[in-house]
Amino acid sequence: MSRRSTRATQTGPGGDTAVASGTDRVLTLPNLISFARLLGVPLFLYLFLVSRADVAAIVVLAVGGTSDWVDGWIARRLRQVSRLGELLDPLADRLYILATLVAFTARDVVPWQFTAALLGRELLLFGSLLVLRRHGYGPPPVHYVGKTATFVLLAAFPLLLLAKAVPAASAVAGATGWGLAWWGLVLYWVAGAFYVIQAGQLVRAARRAAA
Repeated sequence: MSRRSTRATQTGPGGDTAVASGTDRVLTLPNLISFARLLGVPLFLYLFLVSRADVAAIVVLAVGGTSDWVDGWIARRLRQVSRLGELLDPLADRLYILATLVAFTARDVVPWQFTAALLGRELLLFGSLLVLRRHGYGPPPVHYVGKTATFVLLAAFPLLLLAKAVPAASAVAGATGWGLAWWGLVLYWVAGAFYVIQAGQLVRAARRAAA
């Protein structure tokens, strides 16, 4: 296996392998959807922090966040899977989570402890990526647990914002939103543990090959 190839086969936590397949196509429908999702991040921040248009911010967050699966589904359906799309999709997810956490913490929608717990996982993953890069590997394939955690968190955030913006909906939206948020947090850390295990397996394999 060429360690520096972005399409290399990588060993998963359970000993299975995953191939980050894809083409170099750029102008595909899934990629355009991913670009649109990325543009939704600054729009949400402007609506929520500057204009204080909470209802509009809820709509942008709900559409941009819960449409996470759309680009991937279309890519597989139309056979338009690309390497760029494989990078854009998790990038959009991570930016939505980070931007929402910063904005929500600034306006006291979520406590700083919850934000710190999610950011701690991001730092752990960032450190693992640096280690992989030192040994010539790119980012590991996205794990289904990580995708599930991201979807749950991005579904929870609009409900938490709805609970704050609409007092009449606060009881139901708040309870549902926090239930999803804590569930997503646990899954997020479980996925992070899988990535660390996977990174460790790849590093050990690289060291054995060098020896």
